[in-house]
Amino acid sequence: MLNVYNTLTRQKEEFHPIEPGKVRMYVCGMTVYDLCHIGHARMLAAFDVIYRWLKASGYDVNYVRNITDIEDKIIKRALERGITPDQLVAETIADMHQDAAALNLLPPTHEPRATHHVGGMIALIEQLIANGKAYPAPNGDVYYAVREFEGYGKLSGRTLDKLRAGERVEIDPNKRDPLDFVLWKAAKPGEPSWDSPWGAGRPGWHIECSVMSCHHLGEHFDIHGGGEDLQFPHHENEIAQSEGAHGHQYVNYWLHNGFINVDGEKMSKSLGNFFTIRDVLQHFDGEVVRFFIVRSHYRSPVNYTDSILNDAKQGLTRLYTALRGLELPESTGIDWSNQYAARFKAAMDDDFSSSEAVAVLFELAGEVNKTRDVQLARLMKDLGGVLGLLQREPEEFLKAGAGEGELTAEQIEALIQARRDARANKNWAESDRIRDELIAKGVVLEDNAQGTSWRRA
Repeated sequence: MLNVYNTLTRQKEEFHPIEPGKVRMYVCGMTVYDLCHIGHARMLAAFDVIYRWLKASGYDVNYVRNITDIEDKIIKRALERGITPDQLVAETIADMHQDAAALNLLPPTHEPRATHHVGGMIALIEQLIANGKAYPAPNGDVYYAVREFEGYGKLSGRTLDKLRAGERVEIDPNKRDPLDFVLWKAAKPGEPSWDSPWGAGRPGWHIECSVMSCHHLGEHFDIHGGGEDLQFPHHENEIAQSEGAHGHQYVNYWLHNGFINVDGEKMSKSLGNFFTIRDVLQHFDGEVVRFFIVRSHYRSPVNYTDSILNDAKQGLTRLYTALRGLELPESTGIDWSNQYAARFKAAMDDDFSSSEAVAVLFELAGEVNKTRDVQLARLMKDLGGVLGLLQREPEEFLKAGAGEGELTAEQIEALIQARRDARANKNWAESDRIRDELIAKGVVLEDNAQGTSWRRA
């Protein structure tokens, strides 16, 4: 039985979908104003693993991950670059999809864009006003009245009184309460806008996800996910909006992934420790980045440093090296009664514990190295596939990754041939010199009865 940690109840619970055999899952995606950073990679890969495990468990999964394509940051960045918001959005979505492919992410079932659902947002706001949960302000904005929703704070554990006591927000004369949040923003000159009953304007950020999730999954669905930083206020506000409008529970299970820190500190542009996925991919293979993320539990904080990425590279290299040189039979599916598969399954059924599942892969790798058993190797590859790993040919991975200043595969093969010639001529000094040169360049040679193979260190 699958057990998941539900942020709403703050405990692990048995997972029971609303409709047997089917799972409806929504995950908050990107605001597309800039390249995705390594924190985004953590969220994307974490929920990709959850998606894969649900599918591997036999569920028919409707996975929705939205795109926020209208927001203050998008407007500001487009203005700075002298292009239209639409141009910026198109460019950034293409970059996001390229990064997703490098991380071997499965595409979601649906990837809705906020601007395609403005009509639904207007309708939901009208419903909230009719239910007494929202109000138009004199300045053309529309606000949610948080004190009119009895359950406000149930996800984050923050009460309104505590929020009010700790508030440091400037008093807005248009709000009835400083904690009220905007549902509709009145248009400003030069900004994109839509007609509405309250005048020209655009939706607030929180209302987008309430509408897009319910459009694709219904007013009550199974799983809602996102980064830990979205618990409050974004997900808290989603609950208030959706349940305030529809009068019943919005989501059964709330899942949140942990943060990525850099050298023990929160990643921040102001601290100069901010890395985009593109930055990292210049130095590390996309599968290494994925492995770095997957080998930690999705709810735990993860520390990012080059040395930790190098350690992840060595770990993934160990797994691929175990598969090297074996002719694997065609997959016939995973036999979950196998002791390794059963332990892998038990780990994943315990709140998607991919860290424990990866430990099983290393045990399998040890057995494959000792026995060269192709059935065990096939199982190892199939289990790795559940995590989005080990699906390339070992030679491709082990020889990939020539970055700036590194030898190409052709240069390495030429040096190996030169070393082979030197050995044939019993020029051991030259043979050793070439070997040392390759080691210095991050190339490991492995001599065996079949000749010399190589991989990148």
